[in-house]
Amino acid sequence: MRNEQEVWLTDTTPVAPAALPATSAEATNAMIHYYRAEMGRMNSWRSRLDLTSNWAITVVAALLSVSLSTPTAHHGLFLFAMLLVSLLLGVEARRYRFYDVYRMRVRQFEKHYFGQLFGPAPEGGPEPWLVMLAQDLRHPKFRITFRRAVGRRLRRNYVWMFLILLLAWMLKIASPDLQSGVHLDPQRPIGVLVEQAATGPLPGWLVVGAVALFYAGVAYLALTTKERGGDQVHV
Repeated sequence: MRNEQEVWLTDTTPVAPAALPATSAEATNAMIHYYRAEMGRMNSWRSRLDLTSNWAITVVAALLSVSLSTPTAHHGLFLFAMLLVSLLLGVEARRYRFYDVYRMRVRQFEKHYFGQLFGPAPEGGPEPWLVMLAQDLRHPKFRITFRRAVGRRLRRNYVWMFLILLLAWMLKIASPDLQSGVHLDPQRPIGVLVEQAATGPLPGWLVVGAVALFYAGVAYLALTTKERGGDQVHV
């Protein structure tokens, strides 16, 4: 037994490379299995995206329910919700970059293989997609930047959550029925709103300015990362 282990440890015989498909039938079978594997990985990352979105929706719904149903609840809960949703947006954007890699590979099969199978294109139409796919498998890389991924997920889901939180926050600091001890002065309602936006040692004008700056950044990110040409389908 000891001799066999020594032979196994000291054996430097090169390992033969894996056998590649030798016939068209074997190549087709390999491509089918590879397509199923990439589809499985794409669906796995897609499920992770849905999970993050569900977390964000749960956070928004829970804090809305607590803050709007309790007059003594502080409006800072909405500021905390904005922070949590921003964190989840960053996590989802990171996951989306991985998802986009596998989505692109599956899309190559759909466009150049199955599309060619169901409706052959003229000669010279399709790109050398197998070469591109092989290069991507040897040297995988992200297809989009983190900033672009954040903008895409923001436009799809998170912009509506941020708008709901903003409207709820404005309602909370403006309505005396929703915030205990607040009485609006009809002579200067804007000043009262700003005063009631104070959070701890932070004055109201600073909190309002920070919220306005945050939403300006959200709008800028959503608009500047929008892709040109709306004929492509993106999740």
